[in-house]
Amino acid sequence: MENISLFQNRMEDLARRSFSRGCWEFSEFLTLYEQDILLSMHLDVPVSLHGGFPSAERKIAAFGSEEFCGWAEDAPISCVKIEPLMQKFADKLTHRDFLGSILSLGIRREVLGDIIIHENVGYVFCLSTISEYISRQLERVRHTSVRCSLSNAPEIVTLPPEVTEIVVSSERLDAIISAIYKLSRSQAQTLISNEKVFLSGRLAHSSSSQLDDGAVVSVRGFGRFVYRGISRETKKGRLRVRVQIYK
Repeated sequence: MENISLFQNRMEDLARRSFSRGCWEFSEFLTLYEQDILLSMHLDVPVSLHGGFPSAERKIAAFGSEEFCGWAEDAPISCVKIEPLMQKFADKLTHRDFLGSILSLGIRREVLGDIIIHENVGYVFCLSTISEYISRQLERVRHTSVRCSLSNAPEIVTLPPEVTEIVVSSERLDAIISAIYKLSRSQAQTLISNEKVFLSGRLAHSSSSQLDDGAVVSVRGFGRFVYRGISRETKKGRLRVRVQIYK
């Protein structure tokens, strides 16, 4: 990301504009790391984060509130559905394929949120100001001809994953990450120390952090999961815990 002080200055400018005008101001999409910095700042106006659906990773910051501004305002986020014209003959499309094709239109990554792929169809969350442009200009992803249309968020992101159970030695953050992603404890600890793990939107600083029911954990390069607490203790003294893993 850009220099931290420059990022903080940009966020402070948006907060000042919201405060002086008594109106809503919105940022572009922020990474988890940028969200963590923003939430650590002391600003004069309320700030909330929105990604287009509850479990989104990339989110925009909304400066203001209904009470502060005098009216409610939806975050300016749209969803563009990108589907092959002929699914039978389409390439197997990946996140990188959709992202690369959109960026090739001259669009900056900061105006794009999460990209969800379901049944070889891409759902791209973006700033509303750019949605029509994507819909008109994007005609091909990889070697596949596509059609674009504005859409609601797909059901796959509005319904939570099924609850599954895993066996761990403790409720420590590193223990649960290693069990879910089949890593060693030292590998999980390295991810945490390298600032690759976020706990409920905040940068995780300790491998020994104890997870609470409902905690959302994002592991860069691996995925996300929601911790749902202890189910029971095994006869060998280990814990069977419940998690919801986003695929």
